[in-house]
Amino acid sequence: MSIHQSHSTSTVNLNGRTHTSAEKEKQPAAPPKPFSNEFTDKEIAAQRKEYIKALVIGCFSMVILLFGVFSIYWGALWKIPDHKLPGWVVDFDGSTIGSNVTSTLLADVASTSRVSWTQRPASDFSGPADVGDHVVDQRAWVAVVIHANATSSLNAAVSSPSSSYNGSTAVTVYVVEARNENAFRSLMRPYIMTTMDTFSQNFAQWFGTQLAASESSDTLVSILQTAPQIITEPVSYTIDNLRPFNLPVASAITFVGLIYLLVLCYFVVLIGGAARMTSGIEMKLTTKSLIKVRLYSTIALYFMISIFYSTLSRAFQADFNTKFGRAGFIIFWMLNFVGMLAVGLALEAMITFLTPKYMPFFIILWIISNVAVCFMPIEVLPHFYRYGYAFPFYNVSGAVRTILFGTKNQLGLHFGVLIAWTIISLFTLPLAQWNARRLMANAAAAAQAEEKGKN
Repeated sequence: MSIHQSHSTSTVNLNGRTHTSAEKEKQPAAPPKPFSNEFTDKEIAAQRKEYIKALVIGCFSMVILLFGVFSIYWGALWKIPDHKLPGWVVDFDGSTIGSNVTSTLLADVASTSRVSWTQRPASDFSGPADVGDHVVDQRAWVAVVIHANATSSLNAAVSSPSSSYNGSTAVTVYVVEARNENAFRSLMRPYIMTTMDTFSQNFAQWFGTQLAASESSDTLVSILQTAPQIITEPVSYTIDNLRPFNLPVASAITFVGLIYLLVLCYFVVLIGGAARMTSGIEMKLTTKSLIKVRLYSTIALYFMISIFYSTLSRAFQADFNTKFGRAGFIIFWMLNFVGMLAVGLALEAMITFLTPKYMPFFIILWIISNVAVCFMPIEVLPHFYRYGYAFPFYNVSGAVRTILFGTKNQLGLHFGVLIAWTIISLFTLPLAQWNARRLMANAAAAAQAEEKGKN
């Protein structure tokens, strides 16, 4: 009896050990310990392969971005000027000085010339000031005016030498720097000064030769003693900058600040997305309600941020009273608000289409395509850049120049373009959100079907 009991216990014990061993075999392997591998370990070969693949694809995408998008900005600066700026010559003198200045400028058709000159009849204008008004109205980038009686004043100075004679009153060059300060400083002013200085020197040599041949030595001595400038500089010029770019902080508002404005808009996009996800409201609302929340909250944030962005410029002494008086600041604020809607709602729509993973590629494209048409006048760029007339940055910059410096008032056009971009985004954002919800619903349905199949 004891032997049987002992054998039975042994069997039970043996079966117990066998059962325990089977259970151990059925248990899943313990997950790998985190942070325990080297990059070259065999255990992470699959992860290493995916990592390298992602890097290669990312690098290839960046190369495409570099050549496809960065080339837009490089191309804008590569061949400046690709076209000449239009300029006028208006001769109110109708005599020797007027004909010489006109013929000199019209004959300047060299490739180094920065201006394509056209002669306008003096009868088209009421006077030199009227020509200047046309330049402010952006009918031409520059106008050279030879004043009435310029030649007769020079002849009178020869007949009766006077130390008060000033040859620079013969010609006035009208320009508007605030229209584009970069074009004025790097293209127009150097070209005008070089061309007119050369003309002045050549005319002085010619005029001196004429005097030596026609006047007595006593007359020449009298001129040299009393008014030598009649011989050394019989004709010169004055540059009348009708709208100077005399507010350094404006560079931040009309160019670099536009990039910052776009970055602020992207911050709003990220803040709104994070708020919806962390609160859980993204998954609770209907598609229609979610679209309303995204639009209303984004517009409200842009409205508030545009106030403080505008106030920042006011704090650094930007004068908004030049053109519209006290209303200038309100117009500037509304311009920034509508400008943020134009560029920001586009970001809001595109991040839904592209997802945050690919959004940086669009941001680079959005920035560069806008910035490329703001640094120099579109007129001097290749024809490809004519798209800039319809882009947000160009229109914000043009409107700011009107508010700050009193350039041609095209606020209706500028605001119209910005509002058009806003309307486009008001249609594309709901479409993007509807598409995102549709894809999400399809993915959820597929996951449920797969789960049911497993069960």
